[in-house]
Amino acid sequence: MDISFIVKIAGVGILVAVAAQILSKTGRDEQAMFVTIAGILVVLMLLISQIRDLFDLVTSVFGIG
Repeated sequence: MDISFIVKIAGVGILVAVAAQILSKTGRDEQAMFVTIAGILVVLMLLISQIRDLFDLVTSVFGIG
């Protein structure tokens, strides 16, 4: 895992938090919730590749498969 990966996740979090706060203050609570859910999905998509690499590493270390 690289430090740039952590910075990407933090950047997405900050952008989502700001957008959700702005939408919430303007009375668009439903859209703020959708922005938050979209941010979570983006971070999960980023994590999928890292999780796959972890499983490949565990498989190779224990000689499974």
